[in-house]
Amino acid sequence: MAEYSLVIVESPAKAKTIGKYLGKDFEVKACMGHLRDLPKSTLGVDLEHDFEPVYKPIKGKEDIISDLKKAAKGAKMVYLATDPDREGEAISWHLKQLLNLPDEKTRRVTFNEITKKVVQESIQAPRNIDQDLVDAQQARRILDRIVGYELSPLLWKKIRRGLSAGRVQSVATRMVDDREREIEAFQPEEYWTLDANLTGSDVKKIPFAARYHGKNGKKAELKSEAEVDAVVHETENLPFTVKSVKRTDKQRSPSPPFTTSTMQQEASRKLSMTPRRTMAIAQQLYEGVDIEGEGTVGLITYMRTDSLRISDEATAAAKEFIVGRYGKEYYPATPNRYKAKASAQDAHEAIRPSNVNWTPEMLKKDLTGEQYRLYRLVWSRFVACQMANAIYDSVSVEIEAGEHSFRTSSSSLKFSGYTAVYEEGRDEEKEEKESPLPALREGEVLGLKDFSRDQHFTQPPAHYTDATLIRAMEEQGIGRPSTYAPTVSTILDREYVIKEGKYLRMTNLGRVVTALMKEKFSDIADLQFTAHMERKLDSVEEGTTAWKDVLREFYGDFDQNLKQAEKDLEGTRIKVPDEVSEEICPECGRNLVVKSGRFGRFLACPGYPECSFTMPLVVEMPGRCPKCGGRIMKRTGTSKKTNKQYTYYCCEHVNSKDEANRCDFMTWDVPVKDDCPVCGQTMFKKAGRGFKKPFCINPACSNFLPEDKRGYPRKKTEEDAAAEDSKEQESGAEEKSTKKTAAKKTTAKTAAKKTAAKSTAKKTASKTAEKSTAKKTASKSAGKKSKKTEETEEA
Repeated sequence: MAEYSLVIVESPAKAKTIGKYLGKDFEVKACMGHLRDLPKSTLGVDLEHDFEPVYKPIKGKEDIISDLKKAAKGAKMVYLATDPDREGEAISWHLKQLLNLPDEKTRRVTFNEITKKVVQESIQAPRNIDQDLVDAQQARRILDRIVGYELSPLLWKKIRRGLSAGRVQSVATRMVDDREREIEAFQPEEYWTLDANLTGSDVKKIPFAARYHGKNGKKAELKSEAEVDAVVHETENLPFTVKSVKRTDKQRSPSPPFTTSTMQQEASRKLSMTPRRTMAIAQQLYEGVDIEGEGTVGLITYMRTDSLRISDEATAAAKEFIVGRYGKEYYPATPNRYKAKASAQDAHEAIRPSNVNWTPEMLKKDLTGEQYRLYRLVWSRFVACQMANAIYDSVSVEIEAGEHSFRTSSSSLKFSGYTAVYEEGRDEEKEEKESPLPALREGEVLGLKDFSRDQHFTQPPAHYTDATLIRAMEEQGIGRPSTYAPTVSTILDREYVIKEGKYLRMTNLGRVVTALMKEKFSDIADLQFTAHMERKLDSVEEGTTAWKDVLREFYGDFDQNLKQAEKDLEGTRIKVPDEVSEEICPECGRNLVVKSGRFGRFLACPGYPECSFTMPLVVEMPGRCPKCGGRIMKRTGTSKKTNKQYTYYCCEHVNSKDEANRCDFMTWDVPVKDDCPVCGQTMFKKAGRGFKKPFCINPACSNFLPEDKRGYPRKKTEEDAAAEDSKEQESGAEEKSTKKTAAKKTTAKTAAKKTAAKSTAKKTASKTAEKSTAKKTASKSAGKKSKKTEETEEA
């Protein structure tokens, strides 16, 4: 009779954590993800027999399957405890089929967080495998397999080998392409701002600025310098009088807790983490980390979710923590509740710390740098979302000069509320800062110093970043929490899109593929169609649609479009235009073009084979060269000693043929888009992952940060070198004297050892002779002893 129950999870880390909580009656093993899947070499879907999938055990996992079969056979009950989502449900279903587990012996359990309480409660309340979740995953898997395996070969034949198309990746690529075209087609419009620089009538005469608003109570936009001059001419000799002063308390509410999408966006903004890296670190925090005094514990709840729901238990714990640490005034009158979008599946809680009392500072010594930074982000966001609103003292002032009006405002923090813990990052960092205003009163006559006028042009929409693309995908209903990170990674890996700084830009290859998809497979490349398909898959999960109905509905039109495309493109091959750079080939003078190779993109001369010049790809960075004002370029090089690639930044004129125009500026520091507020030069930051504070490198500026304070190892000065030399000489002299003394001692010891060895050898020889004589005598007298006995005695 079996005495133990078997629990199967996905990863060894999770197995270690859960095994500790369940005790000796349970054996916990890891299946290492999927053990059965569609085969890689073929389509694996029987299109002639109603889309029947052909699942095969995954190569290389035979030992795991064998071990699990043996463990399952000897167990009284098998608990399938894979991740709590569609993918996890499908893995459990495959395990049941692969291990031939009977229904009465199989139970499904899920853990939204891996803590002792939740694990023990969940194991006491198991359920059956949810077939609707499994069918939704099967439908998605087969849809993606059909699109990938039937469309990709067409791209190989007509464009280039190694390309791929996908139901979600093709739409994501199109979104980036559409944004690029929108930016290219954008026509900037001129507009002007006019500020009146004023002073109050009090003794201090505190200066402040008020912006032009309009005429006769109506808002007016200044489109040209002539319009600005007209306003200045009409108002410069008129009295500026305070018409109204409005003082109000403005409240700002905290951001809701993290979903998968918002966590990836915020980690991209604040931590410079890619979505893929964010999810990998989040997985580690969810599955368990070794904490001193606690053992292995899961630190956050499940990280693939679109829900904003928080359990009552977690809400109560947050209240106790906030009141205890910050005070009663920092907790709202009623707990903050957040409502998810109508399209959200709401299967799990929002992402939150499993124990709010484990502050990031307490756990810092037990976490890696990335784990600490991401945990701090999740913890701070959760605590802040349960705190009171921040209150700002806001003042709005309207000033009139004849028929014209100017406005200014100021706000100051009155009560910090949730901002004591956390503030959400922004995609566009440049915000106009408001300066404090003097105490103004209605009817007060102000002094006019002068006017400030500035010409502006409307700006095109910004290029997508990882964060803004994921947000746009979520808003459009493209993909689901588990697909955002892999989708962005795929379009970058295929080089349809490249990353310049933090911005995503289309390549010519991406444009050609997207144009083909839009022309021949308009439904797959259509945002609405893809969003509709996601809703269909959700309906399969809800049990309202049969999963094969979704496949039948899709495949008819897709198969027809595929055959038509192959017919239309017969005998043609689509050429991908070269991306021409501004870099000039130093050997033949042509403009270098961008090529792709085994190790990524690089610059090459288009005159090959006559000219075979190549060089690493150059990327333009924000900011200006501090020496000559030219563009700053990001370049890569390869070390001759280690053959490793390195990155540096230099002026565009470093290799200029014109000596008069040549500039020698080079640095390891990364230029940023912010200018120094004191000297106006481009600021730099230390290279590496995560947030680094920008600094000014201009020695003549009061804001200058010396090199030894930027976080790099301090360079040796001449004094340091001289001090080291003298130390070496002193230590060298000491070593010589020590060696001489040691040599004398060693000689004496060696002589003594030799004498001792000789006397020992003599004694040993005499003893051996005595023993052998005794043995001979004994052997003669005891002839009956066996050979074995003699050997034993001798031994």
